[in-house]
Amino acid sequence: MASGNDSSVTEFILLGLTQQPELQLPLFLLFFGIYVITVVGNIGLLVLIRLNPHLHVPMYYFLFNLSFIDLCYSCVISPRMLMTFVKRNIITYAECMTQIYFFTLFSIGECFVLTSMAYDRYMAICKPLFYRVIMSPQVCLRLMAGAYVVGFVGAMAHMVSLLRLVFCDGNIINHFTCDLPPLFHLSCTNTYISELIVFFVVGTNAIVPSVTIFVSYTFILYKIFCIHFTEGRSKAFRTCSSHVISVSLFFGSGGFMYLRSSSSEFLDQDKVVTIFYTIVGPMLNPFIYSLRNKDVHDAMRKTLKRRMFT
Repeated sequence: MASGNDSSVTEFILLGLTQQPELQLPLFLLFFGIYVITVVGNIGLLVLIRLNPHLHVPMYYFLFNLSFIDLCYSCVISPRMLMTFVKRNIITYAECMTQIYFFTLFSIGECFVLTSMAYDRYMAICKPLFYRVIMSPQVCLRLMAGAYVVGFVGAMAHMVSLLRLVFCDGNIINHFTCDLPPLFHLSCTNTYISELIVFFVVGTNAIVPSVTIFVSYTFILYKIFCIHFTEGRSKAFRTCSSHVISVSLFFGSGGFMYLRSSSSEFLDQDKVVTIFYTIVGPMLNPFIYSLRNKDVHDAMRKTLKRRMFT
């Protein structure tokens, strides 16, 4: 693949999060712990939703897909990151392109899963009489299929932008993962067209979901403030607050990363921002959606009881 676009570089060196030796072990232990929590938390939520029929409703169907994407997301990024703390991390050109492809696929997919969740909450709160009819299993399946298809198309567009680039001699990536901004900085060819493609793809896949979520929550907030019963209003707020936190973390950090110049002065800053939406977000989501969720608590209690008495 490297020779296909006339690049002389066949492998890259990932510098990692820090070059300070005294921080390598503490950071390895910290991020290894986060990775374990992420995997256990998301698999636990997947199993819980799968085993409990009363969670087989649109809200938890979308949450199931969110956990699946977060799990895949974490497995694409974290193992390579952990390697940078213990040894010189060399990644081939093909492995680098593959990592970016799946990273992009799952990140765009997550954008549209979060958008589907906002639409689901809008229908549940603003159109409760039509909820079961509109949010049918067929509609939910189409929404999720659409999220993965858009992710696939977006990932292919990113590949087109990358395969146009030529890497002459520089092969040191100032990051803990293969990512677009440091690769643009590393390329020895003009990156304007490639950056334009990425800006268009990221802009489209950020603006459309963001506007949809914003409009959905505008109507949701209006409806909530029209509820006269305090208990009903607090329940609606609890239902939506988890989603708002996830959306803010993911779209805020992701948008900051890509909807600006890929100048080298931002590369160290980019590493910190990337941690939030690739590592911290997937770890927090299972807890954000379960800690204040009575349905999840009941499902967990019933599942544990079944396991104890069988």
